[in-house]
Amino acid sequence: MQNQTQESADLREAIAAIDLGSNSFHMIVARVQNGHLQIIDKLREMVRLGEGLSPDKDLDPLVAERALACLERFGQRLGTLPAENVRAVGTNTMRQIKTTDDFQDKAQSALGHAIEVIAGREEARLIYLGVAHGLAAGDARRLVVDIGGGSTELIIGKGFSPLLRESLHMGCVSVSRGFFRDGKLTAKAMKQAEIACAVQLRPVREQYKLGDWRQAIGSSGTIKAIRKVVIEQGWSEAGITRDSLEKLVKVMIAAGSMEKLSLKGLTDERKPVLPGGVAVLLAIFKNLEIEQMQVSYEALREGLIYDMIGRSRHEDVRDRTIESLAQRYSLDRNQAQRVKDTAMGFFHQVIRAWKLTDPHYSAMLSWAARIHEIGLTVSHSQFHKHGAYLIENSDLSGFSKQEQRVLAAMVRGHRRKFPTNVFDALPSNLVLVSKQLCLLLRLAALLHRSRSSAARPHSLLDAEGNQLRLEFPPGWLEEHPLTQAELEQEANSLQSAGFDLEFS
Repeated sequence: MQNQTQESADLREAIAAIDLGSNSFHMIVARVQNGHLQIIDKLREMVRLGEGLSPDKDLDPLVAERALACLERFGQRLGTLPAENVRAVGTNTMRQIKTTDDFQDKAQSALGHAIEVIAGREEARLIYLGVAHGLAAGDARRLVVDIGGGSTELIIGKGFSPLLRESLHMGCVSVSRGFFRDGKLTAKAMKQAEIACAVQLRPVREQYKLGDWRQAIGSSGTIKAIRKVVIEQGWSEAGITRDSLEKLVKVMIAAGSMEKLSLKGLTDERKPVLPGGVAVLLAIFKNLEIEQMQVSYEALREGLIYDMIGRSRHEDVRDRTIESLAQRYSLDRNQAQRVKDTAMGFFHQVIRAWKLTDPHYSAMLSWAARIHEIGLTVSHSQFHKHGAYLIENSDLSGFSKQEQRVLAAMVRGHRRKFPTNVFDALPSNLVLVSKQLCLLLRLAALLHRSRSSAARPHSLLDAEGNQLRLEFPPGWLEEHPLTQAELEQEANSLQSAGFDLEFS
């Protein structure tokens, strides 16, 4: 009975990270004790999601079924963990699946938790965070290489900070499908695969080769599998050397086919994607002039855990990203603060009526207010559209692709005609709340259109469904006819979006 009670307590305190990669799905469940991460459970399944992606970016139904079954099992293991204790992210293949495909909705339903699709450079940041926490402290620069199923991430970092991040379109699944689909292992196919990877590396080769790093570290299942093979074959004593990698290539070519290949340490499930992974790693070794690579057992999922811990301690990298944008585009901080304060005041008045109690909603509104004028750096004309483009298409550390789309929609919709179609294109569970947050931002921006530092009157905002009522102190609107005229225009604009605004 005591053991059961302890296990129950462990699960209540647990946090979980799920990595939906192009080759494997991983999940770790951990808890923090005295500042240290203790892994409670690890699950991994070789789903090979990337194998089911067609050239038209449709997902094969059988592969989708395999993935959903895996996510249901993961969901059962998560049990009753609260949503804030779980983060699930999709990487390269999830980034490519058609937006019209309903796979993500089904995947979230199977898992029982939201799934974030993250950009390649955000994936690289999280990988480095996980790897860095597993290394001894030091000031030397490190090169981290992570070979996934559909992409390869390269990061140069120092301590816990990534300094240079890149995500390249080559991985063990995609390269294996492209050059070794028939299972044959020939010198010609290996050379062609290596050259294709070198082409991907070419734009960043000099930057990474001359990046002043002192140690090369590999993560991911592909690199761990290669390490195990070269050590068990006796070709290397620790890590992966260039010589051991070249010996592996010769043995593979001598075998002639994957069917005939027999190597100590190589599992049957890893065998189909080994050729592509070896080609990617060999190209990296040669082009970045690596002689030896150590292997890390921490990667993206551990990075997710540490990122979650940082958020819980109010060390959210997204706050730093928004601040960086404000600096880079020389935003008017005073105006942004005025709009933010008013928007957040409105938010707290309607939080119960609109059920906006999730802390993430207030953060999204705050971030949007702080950068709502980012498009002015391009042009004053249509700056809300320019701003939306910049936000949706920039690499924003810490933000998922869904979060960027919501922020972009809010900035796009904070003035002029309300872009209902932009919001309706968001994931179904985000449409209404995103519209509501945007309405609060619109009203705040409207009331501060004069950009005056004079204090605004305390306005009362009441919400009931899609009806809003804004009240000002007696006589204030009569003294400010321009604001009254703009509110009349705003009421007309919102009617077309299905919202009623009254003011007095």
